[in-house]
Amino acid sequence: MARVTMVEAVTMALAWEMEHDERVVVLGEDVGINGGVFRATAGLAQRFGDQRVIDTPLAETMIAGMTVGMAAQGMRPVAEAQFMGFILPMVDHIMCHAGRLRHRTRGRQSCPMVLRAPFGGGIHAPEHHSESTEAFFAHMPGIRVVIPSSPGRAYGLLLAALRDPDPVVFLEPKRIYRLNKEEVPDNGEDLPLDVCYVLRDGSDITLVTWGAMIKETLEAADQLAERGISAEVIDVATISPLDMETIIESVQKTGRCVIVHEAARHCGVGAEIAAGLADAGIWHLHAPVKRVTGYDSVMPLYKMEMKYMPSVKRILNAVNEILEVS
Repeated sequence: MARVTMVEAVTMALAWEMEHDERVVVLGEDVGINGGVFRATAGLAQRFGDQRVIDTPLAETMIAGMTVGMAAQGMRPVAEAQFMGFILPMVDHIMCHAGRLRHRTRGRQSCPMVLRAPFGGGIHAPEHHSESTEAFFAHMPGIRVVIPSSPGRAYGLLLAALRDPDPVVFLEPKRIYRLNKEEVPDNGEDLPLDVCYVLRDGSDITLVTWGAMIKETLEAADQLAERGISAEVIDVATISPLDMETIIESVQKTGRCVIVHEAARHCGVGAEIAAGLADAGIWHLHAPVKRVTGYDSVMPLYKMEMKYMPSVKRILNAVNEILEVS
């Protein structure tokens, strides 16, 4: 069994599905000959040819429109936006067409497409290369939003996204593309969408997060364990639709919750989770829900970017505040 990084797991999943489903095509800027900016599509053009791995012009609006059109006609296209900061020209087609096609045709058609995009900060990138605007897509009806946090989940969740009959925005946290390796069997087995994954059991506090912030959150849980504090860690994985049941079940056990995300605080997905807990889990809580997030400002350039993103220290401070009042 191969030990692979997250970006290698993405390549494996794409290759498996392309091998077993001739309807799957990959398109985007530099995805073919160059294998993508982060090499997520490396080797696919050589293996499957330029009719199934298509290098497009630098035209995000066109890429999105082509993808919706292909999906509406029975293909299963996988479009890549090189960075999330370049994704806005694609939004019209994703929101107004991909997310509405099933509704518009009264169920006669669907739009089985995947839009992949590297997202998040932490790699010393220039402006427009470090955005975390996942809440933007989570707010769109008809769009599923999936964010892996490990090689194994990247492989299984991407396979599930590729097989979904409706559009999926698949956001890949590039800061952890090559952070570590896991043994991932290349067996074509997908993982369930729309569920949270409990990465660590605990009894004193629930830490909820997704994407690259899994790293800092697990490190915080390790430090809490050294103090005798048992933290349950939940990887949300699919932020839309949101599996509140698992989160509420955890908070019912721990009585406390800290939500961690890299995106800006205002109207972030963490606010939706906190509202869900207020609505259906208020009687389980022993203290207010805390959010540890990015700031309501543009992601700074590399000298300051790690100060923008949640740190282990900020997570521990939030936990301490909750424990002091409960």
